[in-house]
Amino acid sequence: MKTQPLQFKRQIRGEVDVNLTPLIDVVFLLLIFFMVSTSFTREAHLTIVLPEAEMAEETDSQIASVDVLIDSQGFYRIANKLLVDTKAETLASALRIESEDRLDVPIRISADKNAPYEKVVQVIDIAGKLGFVQVNLSTQSEDNISQ
Repeated sequence: MKTQPLQFKRQIRGEVDVNLTPLIDVVFLLLIFFMVSTSFTREAHLTIVLPEAEMAEETDSQIASVDVLIDSQGFYRIANKLLVDTKAETLASALRIESEDRLDVPIRISADKNAPYEKVVQVIDIAGKLGFVQVNLSTQSEDNISQ
């Protein structure tokens, strides 16, 4: 008996192809994750030297100004009249009345050194909202402090 060789069909080999799209997607996601989760802190030390009021600037005495006084408890006085409360509406109406609706009149703020800073900022803010163009802060020179 004669054996016949086995005849196997050869399989056609296709091209081996590696799809890189999912790999690229994963790499980009990791890159975005690390960029977002990493905190970049830069320590900056800023040294500020605050100015002293050694020489007060003299203003013209002919120009009438609206004087706003803030006492140590945070109460307002305009033209030596104590306001009934510290509400913004009351302060705004008193500024309008005292300046006679003239926006070119300077506002001069004199605050006690123990007055809440918030009250000084409130006067500046309200004067700016009303349209006043000149707001001055009164300071005291070192010469006047020692006397």
